[in-house]
Amino acid sequence: MPSSPPPGRRATPRQWVSAARPRTLPAAITPVLVGTGSAAALDGVSWVAAVLALLVSLALQVGVNYANDYSDGIRGTDADRVGPFRLVGSGAAEPRHVRDAAFACFTAAALAGLVVVALSGAWWLLLVGAAAVAAAWCYTGGKRPYGYAGLGEVFVFVFFGLVAVMGTTYVQAGRVDGTSVAGAFSVGFLACAILVANNLRDVPTDALAGKRTLAVRLGERRTRWLFAALLAGAFTAALAPAPRHPWVLLVLLAGVLARRPLRTVLGGATGRDLVPVLKDTGQLELVAGALLALGLAL
Repeated sequence: MPSSPPPGRRATPRQWVSAARPRTLPAAITPVLVGTGSAAALDGVSWVAAVLALLVSLALQVGVNYANDYSDGIRGTDADRVGPFRLVGSGAAEPRHVRDAAFACFTAAALAGLVVVALSGAWWLLLVGAAAVAAAWCYTGGKRPYGYAGLGEVFVFVFFGLVAVMGTTYVQAGRVDGTSVAGAFSVGFLACAILVANNLRDVPTDALAGKRTLAVRLGERRTRWLFAALLAGAFTAALAPAPRHPWVLLVLLAGVLARRPLRTVLGGATGRDLVPVLKDTGQLELVAGALLALGLAL
């Protein structure tokens, strides 16, 4: 169990920012960029809807990070772990405060989502939004968190890939097409790669804590090759619309950013040596997504 913060002690603003895991934010920004690029390809860009979609995505990402901090912390999973600072696991903040921060983020996402749904008139998207919030909480929260059962990558692919990209396109253009589907697959693969790198780093501690992530189930060797396959799949999907939208070839420029995380992961790095891979993969996702969005818009 996490230790309680000493009387009178409160986590600093810097610690709260660190626990929000800024390096994961590209996973929230990129799908909105690609979804907006797809909307541009359909001549249906709405900057108001795009900004609202970005607010939803960012609030969900920060919310799930705080929710994971809370849920892993009260379970004791974060008692001995490398990587980003943990508010609950370190004892810097009371668990209820971290839980309330997560709920505040989810509320902000819901309010922004309600506005964008009202503007688009697609009220059925409320069900999608509710599912996204539930998925964010149940990743490590609840009685049977799916993140502990090796399903984290599946849900990340669905919600930070398919739903986020195609949802952003739909609320702007009123429809989606094969191009937006290809973009959604590309973004989903890269978002999964970030999670795979994170879970690869935590294999020893997760195994001891009974957290059966996909990395724990596959083992380190196969997880490293999964990381490489996800990067390859992301570029393959991004280039799929090239016959109709040749400017998407711009995404190949991001390939140079894939070299360092691939070399680190396939080179057998462990523990703290894998921490930079999160930043590198996040940068790769953001740059590749921006280039793909630009290519689709052009």
